[in-house]
Amino acid sequence: MSKKAQLRFSILRGFVAILIALLVAAVLVFISADGATIGAKLSSTGDAMLNMLVRPLWGKKGFAAKNFTDILAAMIPIIFTSLAACVMFAANQFNLGGEGGIMLGAFMASMVAVYLPLPTGLHLVVALIVASVSVGIMMLIPAVLKAKLGVSEMVCSLMLNSIIMYIINYLMNTSLADKSKGQVMSYDFLPTAIMPPLVDNGSKLSWGFVIALVFIVLTSIFIYRTRWGYAIRMIGINQDFATYSGIKVGLIIVLSQVIGGLLAGLGGGIEMLGRYTNYQWKALPGYGWTGITVACIAGNNPIMVLFAAFFMAYLDKGCNLMATYCNVPAQLIDIIQGVVFVFFAAEQFLAGYRQKQVVKAAKAEIEAMNKAGKEGER
Repeated sequence: MSKKAQLRFSILRGFVAILIALLVAAVLVFISADGATIGAKLSSTGDAMLNMLVRPLWGKKGFAAKNFTDILAAMIPIIFTSLAACVMFAANQFNLGGEGGIMLGAFMASMVAVYLPLPTGLHLVVALIVASVSVGIMMLIPAVLKAKLGVSEMVCSLMLNSIIMYIINYLMNTSLADKSKGQVMSYDFLPTAIMPPLVDNGSKLSWGFVIALVFIVLTSIFIYRTRWGYAIRMIGINQDFATYSGIKVGLIIVLSQVIGGLLAGLGGGIEMLGRYTNYQWKALPGYGWTGITVACIAGNNPIMVLFAAFFMAYLDKGCNLMATYCNVPAQLIDIIQGVVFVFFAAEQFLAGYRQKQVVKAAKAEIEAMNKAGKEGER
């Protein structure tokens, strides 16, 4: 298949997977909908799906600007965890540490924001650097174990998420929490460390969104326009061939996971300093798992991450509206993510259709060559 045909197939495959996920959501909404008759349930289902698919951007009074900025704000951490997954998955490294990474990045940025007084501007930069580097170092654990001992990076990083969460909770509960507050949270951030809002309408949309857009471009350039990115993709395609080609596979395995950690940590710092005034996370935030789903939808293409992240943030906003106005659990978004992930992870999904397209394209190419040969003989 040509690159254009492959792109068309990828888009079609993604569209079908999303459509199936929405159909599953509609069935579940129908089952849980209020109403004594089928007609009443259908009406409730229609209202719920309207709130999920239309109301995030179009309210009863027209375009919902506040909802739109809410969606953009929700995209920020998803973009960074998705970019982290894209880099690691491109090297065929199924590291799931983005979830713990974004929590650690948020925590480290918070500690700098609370305990290290610095001038305005410099304070925010230092906090984000510390957050990013901390998670990059964390990712060395599964990366080095994979490169040196062949330990599964998926299992190691998955366990590391829980370790990070419990260590942070222990530190907060024992020594770092502000005891004057009614729940476990840190002292307030110093004003010099808080990221300013991009739009001041209560949506928490900060300048972190602009930073996220910049890193989408930078990550795309890194993967597709640098020799390091080429080495990462080559290992992901065929590690044995990469080894015979002289690529230092162990180094690239470590590099891909460390870069993923740097991105996840940066996203955690931006999310914390752009949305909150103190650290108060007690559990893994879920952005890492959503980022993996978005990376799968985007086909590990950093540019497509922007659109896939918007889609997931849009659905999340829609599910929250549906839960508010239609008495449907907001956790429906988790089911939709799961269904989408299952179909994207299934290599045989629409494989028959793809095979038919390959055969069709091959026949067309052979016919064109035969025709050109006959014309040449004349």
